[in-house]
Amino acid sequence: MTEDLSIVNLMLNASWVVQAVVLLLIVMSIVSWAAIFRKIFAIKRVKGHNEGFEREFWSGTNLNDLYAAAAQSARHGGPMERIFASGMREYQKLRERKITDGGTLLDGARRAMRASFQRELDALETNLSFLGTVGSVAPYIGL
Repeated sequence: MTEDLSIVNLMLNASWVVQAVVLLLIVMSIVSWAAIFRKIFAIKRVKGHNEGFEREFWSGTNLNDLYAAAAQSARHGGPMERIFASGMREYQKLRERKITDGGTLLDGARRAMRASFQRELDALETNLSFLGTVGSVAPYIGL
């Protein structure tokens, strides 16, 4: 009984099926942790962008000026900024069509903002199904 029971020795002497399963577990663990950290950093970035935009919004800045800045930085801004920009864009389109009914203008802006909100939510929820699946299966396979 002088066999070496180190993990490396056990892996080297294991069958190819066991080695493949262990390798799969290691890969899935690394991918899961990468997705977790990517999600953490993305949420922190979104939170920072949103706080900055909200500060600017409630500071009393002219909405047209705020919209111009939001439209210009649409790719680099935060979700709240893009949602605001989509609402203002729709509002201005309806105003250009000479629609004067306040309810129609607000409904159009709300509809555009709701659609933009859903797009932003979908973007933030990427990889969550993967993490949920790995999290629910992990206890059964030893991850």
